[in-house]
Amino acid sequence: MSESQTISAVEMRGITKRFPGVVANRDVDLTVTPGHIHALLGENGAGKSTLMNVLAGLYQAEEGFILLNGNRVRFNSPRDAIDHGIGMVHQHFMLVESLTVAENVILGQRPARFVIDHERVEEQVRELSKRYHLNVDPKAFIWQLSVGEQQRVEILKLLYRGADMLILDEPTAVLTPQESQELANILRQMTAEGKAIIFITHKLDEVMRFSDWVTVLRGGEVVATPKTSETTKSELARLMVGREVLFRLEKEPCQKGPDVLVVEGVRALNDKGLPALKGMSFSIRSGEILGVAGVAGNGQREIAEVITGLRPVTGGSIYVNDVEITNCTPRQAIETGVSHIPGDRLGVGLVPNLPVSDNLAMKAYRRPPLASGPLLNYEALRNFARNLVKGFNITTPSIQTDTRLLSGGNQQKVVLAREIDASSGMLVAVHPSRGLDVGATEAVRKTLLEQRDNGAAILLISEELDELMQLSDHIAVFYEGEIMGIVDDEEADTEELGLMMAGEKRISQTPSIEDDGRPR
Repeated sequence: MSESQTISAVEMRGITKRFPGVVANRDVDLTVTPGHIHALLGENGAGKSTLMNVLAGLYQAEEGFILLNGNRVRFNSPRDAIDHGIGMVHQHFMLVESLTVAENVILGQRPARFVIDHERVEEQVRELSKRYHLNVDPKAFIWQLSVGEQQRVEILKLLYRGADMLILDEPTAVLTPQESQELANILRQMTAEGKAIIFITHKLDEVMRFSDWVTVLRGGEVVATPKTSETTKSELARLMVGREVLFRLEKEPCQKGPDVLVVEGVRALNDKGLPALKGMSFSIRSGEILGVAGVAGNGQREIAEVITGLRPVTGGSIYVNDVEITNCTPRQAIETGVSHIPGDRLGVGLVPNLPVSDNLAMKAYRRPPLASGPLLNYEALRNFARNLVKGFNITTPSIQTDTRLLSGGNQQKVVLAREIDASSGMLVAVHPSRGLDVGATEAVRKTLLEQRDNGAAILLISEELDELMQLSDHIAVFYEGEIMGIVDDEEADTEELGLMMAGEKRISQTPSIEDDGRPR
């Protein structure tokens, strides 16, 4: 294993990092000491990941410097940083699926000899795994591991290389509540041994539970670094966005109407040709939100795509407003009244280089008043866009501004405005607040509740249990393409949901669930 110097303190002083046309970090000071978990908090685009990429050697700052144990250092690469005991676990893991855990751990290291002693490496990895309760088999292939186990491999890679400071970017984004708590316990053990942990997150509850200190960034600058025990969630949210934020939205009692969406025994394959949906059945009524919980990769993406015509069904039927749309085209789904807020707003939901007006009109341009025969009525299109911008409080310099130049929250509002305008009562919302700061998240959630109260049927797919429990009338838990159970919102319990997310079927159904497992 690599030997790195023991870190007593890391200080970033006056760090400024620029990109063309953007100052990502401006004169940032940050001090992290061993034995503590330090949270880095801020809005989308506040400069958190950029700052940590400077510390991890991926970026070099134009101004400022880094002090390690009181001495100035310069990291020209991640290897330089890890040689000084600093390593980063990125949000998107950097593992080779066809290699074993042990092979991934030593991948990229300078070889000490021509022949690698695999048994010795496996034993060292096994010892580290046992010491920190990471529970990973060094002989297992990466493709055989769950997402949580893969994250542990990334942590093992850094520990094997002798890291004394670990930077974790959104570490709980893909974990169940139980896995998140296990990770917190692991990090606590590391800090008890004198290691330093920095974690980037947008989850205020985790900041309050896990961290000792928290630095809040806004617009690339530090606005505060309070001790976690001496601040509150509301104060941190105010520091992040510059105003008070509502965490608990008032939800009116559900006024259910007739069935809008009916899914019966649906089966579908994933991109690898393997079963992704295994005979799913559920329904959603008018004025009702059905939330879908589950760790990423358990069929959530596929169920959204088969409903919206983006993926073929291999078995079963789908009905919207009593019209069968099984294996329909996306345009046919749109014409039936299905609207889709995709999880990837830039890659699927928007054309970033087109203006706001064009993105808003992408589903309305075929019908009057925007269409006049085969021609577009540009004056009507501009009025249409202005009305949606005003109605959904989209902050944009102009309706002619390229959509890519808007903030993440305003890009999401463009998608919401277009899809809600085009909807005829059926809305499929996939991770609608992913990557948004607390202010933008509040606005998106309010909009979904307003649509529910106006009679829309909403399928809400989210990895945020707090969001699901706030908005949903029922929560269905997906695991490996099956529904483990459907829970009424009033009975939803984080621990039970977490167990179902890990594959444990619900033993007792609530009285509001019919024999076919569909919520009523």
